[in-house]
Amino acid sequence: MKVRVFYHDKCFDGASSAALFARFYQERIRGDVEFVFSGLLHRAGSLFNEADFDGDENAIVDFKYSSSPNITWWFDHHESAFLSPQDAEHFEQDQSNRKFYDPDFKSPVSELVHWTDIIDGALYEDARTAVEMKAPAMKLTMVIESASDSRFGQTLIPMLANRSLQEIIEDPLVAPLLPPLLERHQRSMAILNDRTESKDGTLFFDVTDKELDGYNKFVPYYLHPESIYSVGLSKSHFRVKVSVGSNPWAPSEPVVNLARICERYGGGGHARVGAISFDVTQHDAARKAAAEIVAELRASLRG
Repeated sequence: MKVRVFYHDKCFDGASSAALFARFYQERIRGDVEFVFSGLLHRAGSLFNEADFDGDENAIVDFKYSSSPNITWWFDHHESAFLSPQDAEHFEQDQSNRKFYDPDFKSPVSELVHWTDIIDGALYEDARTAVEMKAPAMKLTMVIESASDSRFGQTLIPMLANRSLQEIIEDPLVAPLLPPLLERHQRSMAILNDRTESKDGTLFFDVTDKELDGYNKFVPYYLHPESIYSVGLSKSHFRVKVSVGSNPWAPSEPVVNLARICERYGGGGHARVGAISFDVTQHDAARKAAAEIVAELRASLRG
């Protein structure tokens, strides 16, 4: 029997969610199964390919809802979990008791879930914890976000379910990847320091000409602790991304719901952090959206 688990790719909490679901399924549903882990990314256009739902059971964790009859399990907590009102209605009418949505859920304490809550909710004690990369979970986050081989997640997820994070970063699968990533992190901090504009409590930077799609999103707040919001433009081989965030350690409370802003442009996220994905050919549209969002956030702070 094959259980295919779709999860938010290049994301610590996505991989962790897949690991916990697999362990739950194996211990509580049935053990004689083959798990196949498939990463999903937010992008312009359709997020799902129906032909990929080829497991005897198919689960989606930490990602948007699909109303496909082939999806048998779903878990998510994002405010923007539903692509349409029809999807939300479909979820509300589901009677399987295998689809769960709670944007206010807080998990019980364990090392993996503890760090998943911190990383996903930006609940770091301070900017130094988020940026200086000392904790094993932070190092592992860098590795997950930079992985280019889809097989990496399939190997890592069972390790996350059964080993400590310190053991994992010392494993031959992970350890050789860390030094170049830590060096790249230092270079990206220097670039962001040079590119970031701070005005009216809102930061803006454009690094679409640099290979910085996986930069640490807390670096701008580490460099500019006076900021409330940030808007960044970055580019990869398949998308142009507008990242919209708020400073977890801001001198005053952020009040704008960033998920709602991003939804206007086809994106989404949480109240405090969101993003919009444009096709790689839509650089001008992404830049226009970023400029409009910067103007809106700066105006909100000028009051």
